[in-house]
Amino acid sequence: MRDLLTDPAWRPEDLGAPLPDSRHAVSVAIPAWQDVVDYEEGHPRIAAAFRCGYPRFFLHPRVQELFTAAEKKWAKPGECALVFPTTAAAQRCPEFVEQRSTAKVRLVEDAWLLGAAAVLLPQEDYKIARLFWRYCGDTLSSRMAEAILHERPKPANHADSDQTIRVRLAALNGVSADDVFLYPSGMGAVAALHRALRAIHPGRPSAQLDFPYVDVLKVQEEYGGAKFFPVADDASISELNLLAAAKEISGVFCEMPSNPLLRCVRLSRFAPVLRDNGVLLFIDDTIAGVTNIDALKFADAVTTSLTKSFSGAGDVLAGAVTLNPRSPHHAALQQQLLAESPARSLLWHEDAGALERNSRDFPARNERMSATAAALVCLLEQHPAVEAVYYPRDGDGFEEISRPGAGRGCLFSFVLKDPAKAPAVYDRLQVCKGPSLGTNFTLCCPYTLLAHYTELDWAARCGVRADLLRVSAGLEPLEDLVARFVRALS
Repeated sequence: MRDLLTDPAWRPEDLGAPLPDSRHAVSVAIPAWQDVVDYEEGHPRIAAAFRCGYPRFFLHPRVQELFTAAEKKWAKPGECALVFPTTAAAQRCPEFVEQRSTAKVRLVEDAWLLGAAAVLLPQEDYKIARLFWRYCGDTLSSRMAEAILHERPKPANHADSDQTIRVRLAALNGVSADDVFLYPSGMGAVAALHRALRAIHPGRPSAQLDFPYVDVLKVQEEYGGAKFFPVADDASISELNLLAAAKEISGVFCEMPSNPLLRCVRLSRFAPVLRDNGVLLFIDDTIAGVTNIDALKFADAVTTSLTKSFSGAGDVLAGAVTLNPRSPHHAALQQQLLAESPARSLLWHEDAGALERNSRDFPARNERMSATAAALVCLLEQHPAVEAVYYPRDGDGFEEISRPGAGRGCLFSFVLKDPAKAPAVYDRLQVCKGPSLGTNFTLCCPYTLLAHYTELDWAARCGVRADLLRVSAGLEPLEDLVARFVRALS
């Protein structure tokens, strides 16, 4: 197996290689700037080279094989199939599709699917269903697809890794394991919490404070609408407090820090107003990690993409919702989440096993990656070619929820004084290059191109430049990484 710490996938011939070198990798090497552009433009050479990709955007070969097998079993002429990990997830897909099409969607449950369920729909509506797959986050994993294809049911004596993970997360958050719910992805956790919010405050839009990860905003806009505040400035905070006082919003989503600008919001300026008016606050702690911040000091619930630093290995997709037992909405949120997931976990047992093994050293890894990121930020801030580095700053609100002696996570972004040179720097940077973050190996991507290619002007108006490079610091020796960045920027 390729060691990406010492042999990163950055060369042209690495295009399409799985990151990590695993058949269950959740990232893929996109080593050149032009590769990213061609990927977004749908160039055939990229599709031919890709052996995997981020699972909500790119179907793993085993998942695609399962879709094809389901079509052969149940599809009528002109129909295609998608398979979801649970019947509940599959049942939500027809509503999404039928609101956007005249198509009639069929649901198939069969013992062969090992608890999963298939959705059959006209070929012309496949793209709509794939949008649902992406937004809802209830993606079927490559491990579960393999098990179905090989007719390998869950063994009766399988280890209960789900419970171990929940206990581990609960201990880090200082709550009961009963307040931790596991999902097939981080977006699955966000979408589940958003469904609970809509049940608690039906008919009200939610609010997104500060520029978020792309699909967190999309899921709010697609389901119930969202008041979007691209920057958490004084005017935005004032308007948010007015909306909360008038009970015109159901809840507020924010990231601490945000992706990709690594900004924080000063929670003390609006969280009390939300609490006084029954408006819920949801914080995502994925980037900094629970060992660095205590988001439950303010949040009614916290979402986490466990795919990222908690796992680190980059070979399993998972997410979590952690409820705040001190929240006045605790009982309502728990009731809503339990109605969808009585076992408090929707992970396939093999994914849970992988995640449990990967996360055993999470606190130590997160501390080391946070320190490495901080050191690289210092380097870039002093480099004459760099215009700005995006990273949590003292006094920006991070300190309100940071733990004593904590770091600030593995992630930072930067832009050059000459945007035209960004492609060359990206191409020369000798680290792995592709989507995702929090991997044990350093990972870089031109984030805005990957996440907002069809809306670059809109992203620019929100302060997110098209030439922005986002870096997730890994476990390589610091002096080695410093040398790689210096060479790329020379």
